[in-house]
Amino acid sequence: MPRWKKPGWPRGPRVVFVDAVLFWLKKFVSFWLMPLPACLAILVVSLLLLQSKRLARLGRALAATAVVVLALLSNSFISKWLMRPLETRYPSIPELPAGAPVPPALAACRYVVVLGSGNGHNPGTAAVNLLGPSALSRLTEAVRVLRALPDARLIVSGPGDRDKPSHARVLSQAAQSLGIDAARILQVESARDTEEEAHAVVKLAGGAPLAVVTSAWHLPRAVALFRHAGVTVVPCPADFRAHPGDQLSIDDFLFDAESLVRSTYALRERIGYTWIWLRGLT
Repeated sequence: MPRWKKPGWPRGPRVVFVDAVLFWLKKFVSFWLMPLPACLAILVVSLLLLQSKRLARLGRALAATAVVVLALLSNSFISKWLMRPLETRYPSIPELPAGAPVPPALAACRYVVVLGSGNGHNPGTAAVNLLGPSALSRLTEAVRVLRALPDARLIVSGPGDRDKPSHARVLSQAAQSLGIDAARILQVESARDTEEEAHAVVKLAGGAPLAVVTSAWHLPRAVALFRHAGVTVVPCPADFRAHPGDQLSIDDFLFDAESLVRSTYALRERIGYTWIWLRGLT
């Protein structure tokens, strides 16, 4: 990681500014690499090219390419095909019946970490109903694991927007409503992405073994970053989007928005993993 992000390294105003610029530049570039924005941008370019007789053929080719790519990525079969290699990288945590022995690697974990996802804001609504689907699935899995690890603590992560409660706080409130004692919960509210989460959590946990709970498709990148930060990790997948045991059906050959979302997640994770691999963080 850059020297200015290492724990204890002085962070002056100029360093903080450069850090912020690099962070938002990464967000900007990654946004335009996603299927929908990229294809829409190509369609706009193709419409402009169609205004020129000399470039009209190129414009038609670009428009056709964008439409075909969007159609393919919106197909259920293709989106699941892209997703499954990510989700099957690490096995699920099995059922943990009360009184039954816990797998040794999991039993050694002193902390259960829920990586940040997203939530809404609606005064008067229970925290558990503010969580997005990914966040709710991750937290549910973490609570299940915590019930088998009575001595472990829960670490929840996620920043906030100005005067709104942080995502970590909403996760904490939701966990308490699901029966987790507030004294067992630690919050990380400053980490903006998975790389920053890894270093913040490792510093908080003091290098103790961690059970890391996140979406199954996000685990390969998350585990790589946590291990690079120097900690033993037990991957705990949640929020599955493509189950390998499902039978092939006619619905798998249809097109829908859910499939486009699934493809987007799969491609985003591969791009993100490639980025950290290029930086030597895997």
